[in-house]
Amino acid sequence: MAGDAPVSNPWLSSARPSGGNNGEPQRSVQNVLTALTGPTAPQGAGVPRPAQLLPVASPQPVTGPAWWWLGVHGGAGVTTLERAVPGGRDAERAWPSSEVPQPVVLVARSSAGGLQAVQHAAQQWASRMVTGVELLGLVVVADAPGRRPRALRDLLQLVSGTVPRLWEVPWVEQWRLGEPPAAHLPRECAPLARDLARLARPASPGPSARIRPA
Repeated sequence: MAGDAPVSNPWLSSARPSGGNNGEPQRSVQNVLTALTGPTAPQGAGVPRPAQLLPVASPQPVTGPAWWWLGVHGGAGVTTLERAVPGGRDAERAWPSSEVPQPVVLVARSSAGGLQAVQHAAQQWASRMVTGVELLGLVVVADAPGRRPRALRDLLQLVSGTVPRLWEVPWVEQWRLGEPPAAHLPRECAPLARDLARLARPASPGPSARIRPA
């Protein structure tokens, strides 16, 4: 995206890309985007083919949302995020590819399986196997209360280097009990909503629910 500082290719280097503030001067926290963690555009060469592929939605002339929530596995938390951070729509676990680039936010749980699914989706995007997508970043929703095990923290750090930005949403017990997400918003939802409002473009032609194989 315009104005973002270049980030090294995570598939070609073991070093984790450093974040930044897009080269802009420091301002109030309300005006500063969450720092970059990885590349803002597909790299193509050097990216391994993922072991698993998400399907791709066939574009249709319908009005899309401000952005798409793409759950990379079942139970990622998309429905909850739709209600907690209005403006996005469930992509139904398929890349919303279109002639007009569609803003997409990956969603996953913080379990090992969830983060591995992120790796596959990020490889699919980075290797240019998906077109018509503007990947905004990744939301990781806690899969359990409390501090994560070291192995999952390390895996999350690795995965964050494959996507433009990372947002984390903690465990919310009230959500587990079925209470309205908007009534129990953790503070982490505020920067997520602020960032997406700035990063996502106005509604544009998007895909329908019809899916074709990746």
